[in-house]
Amino acid sequence: MLTSSLAPYLLWAKTRKPASIDLAGSNLVHCSIDELPGAREAVDLTAPNDNGYAPLVESIARHYGVSPSQVVTAMGCSGANFIAVAALVGAGHHVLIEQPTYDPLIGACRLMGANIERFSRRFEDRWQLDADDVGRRMTPKTKLVIISSPHNPSGHRADRAALEAIGRAADRVGAMVLVDEVYLDSANAIGQNHERGLPAVRLDGPFLSTSSLTKSYGLAGLRSGWIVCRPDLAERLRRTRDVVDNAGPGAADRLAALAFTHLPALIERARRILSGNTQRARAFFDAHPELEIAGPPAASVVFPRLAGVADSQPFVQRLLDEHGVAVAPGHFFDAPAHFRLSLAGRTESLEQGLARLGEALGVRDARVV
Repeated sequence: MLTSSLAPYLLWAKTRKPASIDLAGSNLVHCSIDELPGAREAVDLTAPNDNGYAPLVESIARHYGVSPSQVVTAMGCSGANFIAVAALVGAGHHVLIEQPTYDPLIGACRLMGANIERFSRRFEDRWQLDADDVGRRMTPKTKLVIISSPHNPSGHRADRAALEAIGRAADRVGAMVLVDEVYLDSANAIGQNHERGLPAVRLDGPFLSTSSLTKSYGLAGLRSGWIVCRPDLAERLRRTRDVVDNAGPGAADRLAALAFTHLPALIERARRILSGNTQRARAFFDAHPELEIAGPPAASVVFPRLAGVADSQPFVQRLLDEHGVAVAPGHFFDAPAHFRLSLAGRTESLEQGLARLGEALGVRDARVV
């Protein structure tokens, strides 16, 4: 039995039953140290990083096409999100958060004592944002709007025009818009027939972009994350980090800076892994209409709905117990009819997992009949 938690999904992820095939997590296949040339030579136990390790900060700034004064480093994207929330939100402040969403985003706001209101991203709308609805919910007490793009858990990118409209509405009431973009680089790498997603911070409006080297680059162990925002807000975030974790680990910051010098090779690695995996997933969903998706998989996660059921949890549990395949139950994302499936793992594991998922669906259909 899971105990009370500010982030029930993360508690489940850390305590769940092991599976022979794990499609529940969403980290890209991890890089070995040999896939990062120069890593052994770069390691040192210290680095001058009181306000961020300068080579890493400068590399992130170049990646976004912004000034280093706009970059704040953090312990992973989760750490970046927490620092942003801690800097911007206090007790009684009004915060708007998408639904479904990644629950640590809610947990951070609860920890700050915020009044949380949810706005829907609907399967029927291909998980897109309703900018008019979000705008109507804003008040002078609204301090922050939280969005993910690509959306966690569905993997669908937010429409640029909708983001811009939400930014204008937020500006009118003095609110900020935090966009978690941890899947964006990998989605851009595998994207077909669509415009590359632009980081929200590059749009006009009160935006912050957060991301990390984890989901798109296979470097989860470095816990290298960041926030990109306007310079005055970035300084506020740095001072907030002073009382959260002060500074990053020197060894990890040095390796993260090295990783940015190999970014083209790392993103090509992600493209090779994810392009094949998303093609396999598209073929699988085409052959299994009992799993409904809002559009072809275009990121490293997908969020199918089990047709004809209100709660997929019994099926998800049977998939684990009888077929050895773990997926993330939808109720952790406030969408119990769905489950999240990762496409970021090794191709052979995905192929085996999809085959077993197909078998489990066949058993389900036979039981229904």
